[in-house]
Amino acid sequence: MSKTLHILNPRANPALLSIVIPCYNEEEVVPLLRREIEAFAATLPCAVEFIFINDGSRDRTLVVLDDWAKTDPRVRLLGFARNFGHQTAVTAGLDVAQGDAVVIMDADLQDPPKVVHEMLARFREGYDVVYGQREERAGETTFKKITAWAFYRLMKKLVHPDLPVDAGDFRLVSRECLNALQSMRETHRFLRGMVAWVGFPQTAVLYKRDARAAGETKYPLRKMLTFAWTAALSFSPLPLRVSLLLGILTALIGFFAGLYALVVAIIHFFFADLGIPYSSGWASIMTLLCLVGGAILVGIGILGEYVARIYDEIKARPLYLVSYRRNVETPSAPR
Repeated sequence: MSKTLHILNPRANPALLSIVIPCYNEEEVVPLLRREIEAFAATLPCAVEFIFINDGSRDRTLVVLDDWAKTDPRVRLLGFARNFGHQTAVTAGLDVAQGDAVVIMDADLQDPPKVVHEMLARFREGYDVVYGQREERAGETTFKKITAWAFYRLMKKLVHPDLPVDAGDFRLVSRECLNALQSMRETHRFLRGMVAWVGFPQTAVLYKRDARAAGETKYPLRKMLTFAWTAALSFSPLPLRVSLLLGILTALIGFFAGLYALVVAIIHFFFADLGIPYSSGWASIMTLLCLVGGAILVGIGILGEYVARIYDEIKARPLYLVSYRRNVETPSAPR
């Protein structure tokens, strides 16, 4: 699919740059992040605010962040009442961001802050979304690299044709694009797909992803598979269509199996002297029953996933609940 043609309008640097950083059990990383991010802030051509969201951490992440926020008014802190997930934490940060441009980055320093300078250069050229595209992934296993490579290409091919490959949530978003993005309040969130869906001029900056500064990854294989499933269900009816094709395929298998049984029965009845073996076919009947039953259950299961998401949406519960704030002047209403 070809991308929409946009006319770029050059602009100045943002008067205020917001940097949104979700945190979950990052007690070991925060001191390293503080040193890195404060040195980086001194090189920026504009004012900056840092928005940290503690996503229900079980360690002392909230305490360490609060100590930092007490001494630096640029640090704004939200503490969730419980763990709501990475994508929801990013959403909360976007909701309170006041900047003319917003950067999303993780706390683990795998996404180097210095790349933001390149993002700002593309922002000045008129792009509303500038996403970081990974050239290399340091400190990750071969299995992780292969599964990540497959994930992005499958999502682009089967779920969202405008989804950039090898690009996570590390990106800069303009205020205009952010306003459009905030109108989308679905419960099951896949922000990369949502940003691609809203359109606006988008471009990439290439960078080498560093190894994690400390701690352990918060996205093991199980969470990655769950994330991929959420992405597929949020942006495509493809799973439903796959279940339909599976049902058609099962019906065809049953039809030809039944046709074969009928032909054998006829031949056995009229040409018994040919010695063609014939039985009542208990094994074939059971096989067909399992095929048909399995196909039905798969179809119902996939349909049930969509119905469950509809159920979550119509309850209209807030996306997150904030139990602690620091340097956030106007408390955010539950969303």
